[in-house]
Amino acid sequence: MNKRWKVLIYEPVHSEGTHLLEEKCDVVYPTSLDEEHLIGLLADVDGIFIRANGAVSRRLIEAAPHLKVIGRHGVGVENIDLTAARENGVIVVYAPTANAHSVAEHFMGLALMLASKMRVADRALRAGNWKARLELIGRELHSKTLGIVGFGRIGQQTARICRRGFNMSVLYHDVLDFPETENELGARRVPLEQLFSEADFISLNLALLPQTRGLINADLLKLMKPTAFLINMARGPVWNEADVVRALKENWIAGVGSDVFEVEPASPDNPLFEMDNFVGTPHMAAHTEEALIRMSLVARDILRVIEGQEPEFPIPEEVYAQYRNA
Repeated sequence: MNKRWKVLIYEPVHSEGTHLLEEKCDVVYPTSLDEEHLIGLLADVDGIFIRANGAVSRRLIEAAPHLKVIGRHGVGVENIDLTAARENGVIVVYAPTANAHSVAEHFMGLALMLASKMRVADRALRAGNWKARLELIGRELHSKTLGIVGFGRIGQQTARICRRGFNMSVLYHDVLDFPETENELGARRVPLEQLFSEADFISLNLALLPQTRGLINADLLKLMKPTAFLINMARGPVWNEADVVRALKENWIAGVGSDVFEVEPASPDNPLFEMDNFVGTPHMAAHTEEALIRMSLVARDILRVIEGQEPEFPIPEEVYAQYRNA
């Protein structure tokens, strides 16, 4: 009889991934993501599958003597102690190609809503204010300048849509350069200050690291054009939310969109929600049916590692280095 492994899944994932695991593993779901509760489940766990909530800390890793693999349902790995994983021989796998299309498309939705004042127009229409069509004058994306902070897969996919669909010029800021994508799209790598002063639409796509926490602040926001828009598709803590509120209240910039917030779940009394020139969503950019299926299929790599095979998508060395040098 073949051995059945044990996998702890922090939160439910799409059934396509779950079914793969259930064929060979006993799947366990915690009733809480509290660390003490999780530790009580780890004695015989071979794999952990984590989404956006909760964390896999050093303490948890060291409490799981049979742990072989941690699978991340998505791209960001700030809630996994990568150093502790490596020191304990635990392989971390993730889904780097799973949500680029969905998040890039979500950016476009927020950008179009802001530029065309759709949120305000929708509210006016429902209130019977047909004359709003003469008062709410939007802006085109066509031939404007896009600035992308963090030029990984999502940032590059966003750039492709904007360049090919809207003839936008592309600026990007990243610790790495991407010559192939520069040639493909005519993109230019520039300093952060130049990007903020020249771009008409800015997409934040950078990883949350100690050096990126609070990176987007009043000094940068004051460099933006008063007609420009800022959209956060990364993590809430990469910007200073109070500075963003001030930028809107004092009309430094034309509008802000965000899928993420400094504190999540976001409070209903968040001052951003009072602004007509803000459009937000509850951290759902990657939640398309297609992306959820692809992210759930991290299960394949979890099984590969448990069975002693090489995974398809291990965390690359440069990601370990980012967190090690942070």
